[in-house]
Amino acid sequence: MAKLYLVPTPIGNLDDITLRAVQVLREVDLILAEDTRTSSVLLRHLGIEKRLQAHHKFNEHATVHAVAEAIAEGRNVALISDAGTPGISDPGFLLVRTCIEQGVEVETLPGATACIPALVQSGFPCDRFCFEGFLPQKKGRNKRLQELADEERTMVFYESPYRVVKCLEQFAATFGAERRVSVSRELTKKFEQTLRGTLSEVLEHFRSTEPRGEFVLVVEGHPKTGKSRTNETTEEEQE
Repeated sequence: MAKLYLVPTPIGNLDDITLRAVQVLREVDLILAEDTRTSSVLLRHLGIEKRLQAHHKFNEHATVHAVAEAIAEGRNVALISDAGTPGISDPGFLLVRTCIEQGVEVETLPGATACIPALVQSGFPCDRFCFEGFLPQKKGRNKRLQELADEERTMVFYESPYRVVKCLEQFAATFGAERRVSVSRELTKKFEQTLRGTLSEVLEHFRSTEPRGEFVLVVEGHPKTGKSRTNETTEEEQE
């Protein structure tokens, strides 16, 4: 039976792709790509010649049923995004839901995503975390931040370099300037960098140094009431 395959692609370093992902991309009948130009670079690097079809947020509502029908008729289809795992702040959710509703099998391959490396190397607890992706740019943004003010889990956000300073300013105003943050940019690329410190310290850095690249911001959770960070760490180690 044909399937929809969700195939993660590298977030920067083109060698960060699994052998299984390469095999699937070689064997499917069609590859849906968020940006065919970007994906063509990866496929050339992998030595894969395959037909690409655009599948992005501007056309997915109009095409998901046709794609699901094509799979039901026996064509294996792979969905890839520009970088990372499809559906994580990228197109994919609508197609997956439509395939499930129509009884089409969906298989998701494990692989690259920006949030996990940034989370793990932040040094904050990562046994439980809250992934927020891109916050609303305008309407609802402040409300969502206020809702997260007392969130005890580590929080992970994506942000554009053009809004990083403003974002850190809003974090400092909502969470407190002394709340700790880890900011990773250009993960897996030549100029990969992670800065750690309080929100005020990291904000001061990016006020004087122009933000460049793709950003993941990891913010420590609100300290648990009546429990110090030291006691919390000791309890985790005992477990």
